[in-house]
Amino acid sequence: MISQELNDRITRVEDGTGAGAVLRLYWQPAALSEELDTARPVVPVRLMGEDLVLFRDNSGELGLIGRHCPHRGADLCYGRREDGGLRCPFHGWHFDRTGQCVETPGEPDGSRLAENIRTTAYPVVEKNGIVWAYMGPGEPPAFPDLDCFRAPESHVFAFKGLWECNWLQAMEVGIDPVHASFLHRFLQDEDPAESYGKQFRDKAGQTDMPMTQLLREYPRPEIRVEETEYGLRLIALRHMEDGRSHVRVTNQVFPEAICIPISNEMTITQWHVPIDDTHCYWYSMFTSFGNPVNKSLMREQRLKEHRLPDYAPLKNRRNNYGYDPDEQARETYTGMGLDINVHDQWAVESMGAIQDRTKEHLGKTDVAIIRYRRMLRAAIDKVEAGDLDTLPLRGPGAEAVQGPVSIDAIGPTERWDDLWREADAQRRAPCDWAAPLAAE
Repeated sequence: MISQELNDRITRVEDGTGAGAVLRLYWQPAALSEELDTARPVVPVRLMGEDLVLFRDNSGELGLIGRHCPHRGADLCYGRREDGGLRCPFHGWHFDRTGQCVETPGEPDGSRLAENIRTTAYPVVEKNGIVWAYMGPGEPPAFPDLDCFRAPESHVFAFKGLWECNWLQAMEVGIDPVHASFLHRFLQDEDPAESYGKQFRDKAGQTDMPMTQLLREYPRPEIRVEETEYGLRLIALRHMEDGRSHVRVTNQVFPEAICIPISNEMTITQWHVPIDDTHCYWYSMFTSFGNPVNKSLMREQRLKEHRLPDYAPLKNRRNNYGYDPDEQARETYTGMGLDINVHDQWAVESMGAIQDRTKEHLGKTDVAIIRYRRMLRAAIDKVEAGDLDTLPLRGPGAEAVQGPVSIDAIGPTERWDDLWREADAQRRAPCDWAAPLAAE
């Protein structure tokens, strides 16, 4: 259990908060690129409690500025795309991509009012299907050389989904190796060959055992957590009766991402991005080490579970997440269907909009959650002290950080620490893009 004061310190992200100051020092997903693939590429964005408007101007350049015109507060999402910026339809005030007002056409001739008017604006860049924003002070940090950024666009699929809860509890479900054996337990195993792009549906390691069977039969993993230059490496060991162990390597990428294996060919890097204190989007980048990603199939799969334009899940608290007690009795542990995103969504939303950690009781298997919270608290202290260069993925050399390794492997228990490294090297060796990692 922790105090209410500490819970607020690590969960709340709006301007002036401890966790908010940390997250603003990193590039944040602001929108999917596909959201701008329209005749009028202008979309509202709410990020870290701020209302913004993202647009591609009439020359093709991206801008992210305050949503409300500094004149009288009209909504710039309805602005006219003109002359490299947005023009407010109310009185014609025109703003460029930097947020500078460049014209106030209704004012008297010779007026210099525009020179003194500037709205909020943030740098934005586009990478592999996601538009990223930097909302912090000073120059933005370099992007690390992670697999999801290094891979060509053909090998990365990006999507997002809305969860109605605080970002921290959303992220923490991804650094909890035990929950997969229960929350995502399938009482019947489907053919992994028919489950492209779905998590826990591949075969375990290089065996014929479905991953769902392994998670179900070995629910008490040995968990090891290591601090790394990017955050935390989690190793879950499920020891089998025949002298072998299943090794699952997942990661926490600071400040609010995870990187996990989805199959023997693909990984997911997923950010949990605060909309405000009580809502967040998860942004996933599916990275293939084999064939190019089948984007149309993966998008079709996910649009069966989400609505547009807000990417909200069709199953939610208002319809009890599709809960079916008959299904729970015979098919899944939750009774909420086969999409594990729904399972996770229920788990984190059912905690409340912001989990009350003054009442929680952590166990030994929550070691990664405990370590991460310590890392976040240390980062908050460093930011308040002005010590930014020692933050994970912020200091010198951050742009050279690679990986991280996310893999499932099975082999002799006494060789578990070699197994995952060898399995990852074998996966990367024939890759069509520059996937090899530098030696640790």
